[in-house]
Amino acid sequence: MGIDFHNKKNRITYSTRNADNSWIEAIKKLVPVANISKALDIGCGGGIYSKALSDMGATSVTGVDFSEAMIDGATENCKEYKNISFKYGNALGTGLDKNSFNLLLERALIHHIQDLKACFKEAYRVLKDNGYYIIQDRTPEDCILKGDDSHIRGYFFELFPRLIEKETNRRHNSQLVVETLKEVGFREIKEVKLWETRKVYENKEQLLKDLRKRTGRSILHELDDKELNLLINHIDELISTDYNIVEKDRWTIWKAVK
Repeated sequence: MGIDFHNKKNRITYSTRNADNSWIEAIKKLVPVANISKALDIGCGGGIYSKALSDMGATSVTGVDFSEAMIDGATENCKEYKNISFKYGNALGTGLDKNSFNLLLERALIHHIQDLKACFKEAYRVLKDNGYYIIQDRTPEDCILKGDDSHIRGYFFELFPRLIEKETNRRHNSQLVVETLKEVGFREIKEVKLWETRKVYENKEQLLKDLRKRTGRSILHELDDKELNLLINHIDELISTDYNIVEKDRWTIWKAVK
């Protein structure tokens, strides 16, 4: 099944939250964003992290996505930000000028990319010398952690084990990412793990409603409506608290320098 990123019905699925401070602080430790004049967000989705880069001090931010529906959602989401613009494009060929950006972010993108070398070569091309490249994604190991009151995602795979193969097969292991970055020419490569707060829910019903809408969770589009209801009931029974649920996801971040 899978999510159709080009369907206008999904245009706001990746624009309904803000980047958490846990992510902001992690990126600040890796990159002096306040000193960045031109930032690029490839695979920008609904513009959540384009907005965050601007709030962190980047002078201008360009968001790129291969879905016009997502671009529409991002434009609406960031309409108050005059320093953010969006462009239709592909991670393997953005159409942007070479040597143009001080910082490039690709968050939750590379698991959609089979040809990592082509993706990284395009990143190298558009970055200025000494420009920063930030990749954030899940490795196969990040995907199979057990579920608990905070790691809600883990419950998906416990109830539907078939999703494990689907999820891990589309994820790149860290060794491949690092080796490919080096092959393309990047240097000063650093890897960090991050438990990023995805969202804080006032009560359990807010979380279950979010799950029911499959908001920002492409893996849930692999389930039909009956299976999704089974999952929601399963999570409802397992979560031990009814209030102030802090949902976190485990990610791997790679920083590299051109």
